[in-house]
Amino acid sequence: MVVGMDGSESSMRAAAYAGGLARRQNALLAVVYVQPVLAAGAALGAPVAETTDEIAEDLIAHIRAATERVKGIFDVRWEFHTFRGDAYNGLVTAADELKADAVVVGASEQAGHRIIGSVAVRLVKAGRWPVTVVP
Repeated sequence: MVVGMDGSESSMRAAAYAGGLARRQNALLAVVYVQPVLAAGAALGAPVAETTDEIAEDLIAHIRAATERVKGIFDVRWEFHTFRGDAYNGLVTAADELKADAVVVGASEQAGHRIIGSVAVRLVKAGRWPVTVVP
């Protein structure tokens, strides 16, 4: 089972939901963070790769702390993966490479996604895996 995380509140809720599913199904939970490639930021001299690496490390620390809090109560097998690119293609790559049976993502919190479509909607439309969108 793949869950997409980006540090947002909805992605944290998605991870909690996916953790519960993985525990009940005795499945491996693959937590995926897609590091954005921001060419414009890099062109302006912003340390984009370093910043996204820090976010990934923060997510790993947060996940490890959460698993320690529930150790012995809820045991979930999990692993953390990072991919680079845009969120949709990164999650598609992750789900394909990891041979996911399902994908869980948080609902978009950005207003613009109501117009151009969110990652979650695009994953559902792809129709390659069952997709659960957590509000």
